[in-house]
Amino acid sequence: MAEKTNAFEMAQRQFDHVADQLNLDNEVRELLRWPMREFSFRIPVRMDDGTLRVFQGFRVQHNDARGPNKGGIRWHPAETIDTVRALATWMTWKCAVADIPLGGAKGGIIVDPATLSVGEKERLSRGYMDCVWKLIGPRNDVPAPDVGTTGQMMSWMMDEYSKLNGEYTPGVITGKPVGGGGSLGRTEATGFGVIYNVREAMKHLKMDPGKSVAAVQGFGNVAQYAAIGFTEILGGKVVCVSYWDRDDKVSYTVSRDSGIDAHFLMSITDQYGSIDKEKAIKAGYAIEPGDAWIAKDVDVLIPSALEGQINAETIKKISPRVKMIAEGANGPTTPEADQVIKEKNIFMIPDFLCNAGGVTVSYFEGVQNDMNFYWSREEVIEKLDQKMSVAFAGVLDVSVKKGVYMRDAAYMVAIDRVVKAMQLRGWC
Repeated sequence: MAEKTNAFEMAQRQFDHVADQLNLDNEVRELLRWPMREFSFRIPVRMDDGTLRVFQGFRVQHNDARGPNKGGIRWHPAETIDTVRALATWMTWKCAVADIPLGGAKGGIIVDPATLSVGEKERLSRGYMDCVWKLIGPRNDVPAPDVGTTGQMMSWMMDEYSKLNGEYTPGVITGKPVGGGGSLGRTEATGFGVIYNVREAMKHLKMDPGKSVAAVQGFGNVAQYAAIGFTEILGGKVVCVSYWDRDDKVSYTVSRDSGIDAHFLMSITDQYGSIDKEKAIKAGYAIEPGDAWIAKDVDVLIPSALEGQINAETIKKISPRVKMIAEGANGPTTPEADQVIKEKNIFMIPDFLCNAGGVTVSYFEGVQNDMNFYWSREEVIEKLDQKMSVAFAGVLDVSVKKGVYMRDAAYMVAIDRVVKAMQLRGWC
């Protein structure tokens, strides 16, 4: 059993590796290795049974040299301050590599949202905002949904902030539902962004999208739309997805050699990404162990669950056929696994480039909130495609010219942009 990965230590190791290659000044390193601000707080919530339960919450702001901090809020029973630190750090690089004028932040609450009623979720959402509202704002720090949170929760938080702030402020938070200040195209943005990156990588590798096969880990929002996009945008085939079964407390891989129907699987999936396996079996799907996805004989692996999933142990299971890994999740690959991927000459699309579609459309949502004018879905998707394609081309160019791994190239692009912004502002 591989030792559990500390996400923040991994984020720092990735940064240090590229900082060495860039000969970055020690003073600049110290500014970028750690978040600029961290907040930890307790959130009291009155439960439905009348008892008072106290939840642990976090908000971490890594770097805002390029603009207001930006980053989601996770509700997860295994949430830690180090996970939030790592995700905030990666958000800085994600916004920079996509050339979005925002910095990096992240929030979290230690809770399993599936154990809460709708009323308890609303009270916890508003309680979180009561703790952080003086720390955030459209020009300061803009939260969004992440693992375990939804657009409805964002609406409650936006409403609470607006009440406390004394004016309607839709731009304080993104990922809101359409009709409540949200943007069309936001739901599919991250997953489709993954696929636009895969498409551009296939051009570079001279792969035929229509003859390509993929395995997807996860079946939350990102994985769902990555699976849809791989089949409907690229014309390829997805043979499996995986999910965490909340009843059995284990993960499963749901597969079909002829290709999965993501729309059907979504129809039998709850809001937390758990698939009804009995209905899947009746529809002709096989139910395999949770790690079966990584050993599939495919061309493309799309890890879209949690961090540390491709590590020193699991990397041994990857098929020799795999030509590409597209990281839909944040931090799914450990540095030890990266070394093996380099040796195997597998093309890597790193997380903060590959899954930047979500924050890109969140940025678009904030722009639309500012204008009080909203674009059509076609406009949003077209702008997303353009942003992702340009970002990928920029990273690939550095990778080819400098002869470096794609993750290192993405860091080089991102770090250079953040450091220039800090220099222009006189921070270093």
